[in-house]
Amino acid sequence: MSHKDLTLKHWQKYNFLGQLANIGSEVFRTLLWKKKDQKISRQAFERSLELFDLTSKTDLSYPRLKELRRAREAWCDFVAGENKYHTTTKQWENYFYQFNYAANINK
Repeated sequence: MSHKDLTLKHWQKYNFLGQLANIGSEVFRTLLWKKKDQKISRQAFERSLELFDLTSKTDLSYPRLKELRRAREAWCDFVAGENKYHTTTKQWENYFYQFNYAANINK
């Protein structure tokens, strides 16, 4: 686990928007380093998956859990799969930017 000190109990202190904004930070890092340094990009990708998984263990309503799991599936497909959903870097940036924005205005 890359987030060595991060526990489910600590993670649950963030609301859903905050959790998605933090996942987005790792998504942005993955995308930023994709062409510069594959090792750093891969590490950020792995951290994003850890945060997706921690979030899925929190007490989410079914619609949020469903969206979270679909986003994780599409994210894995984009980074490590065949990109069968035909997503783009710009779409991932736009998707996670909204959570970052909402988390910051709801502090």
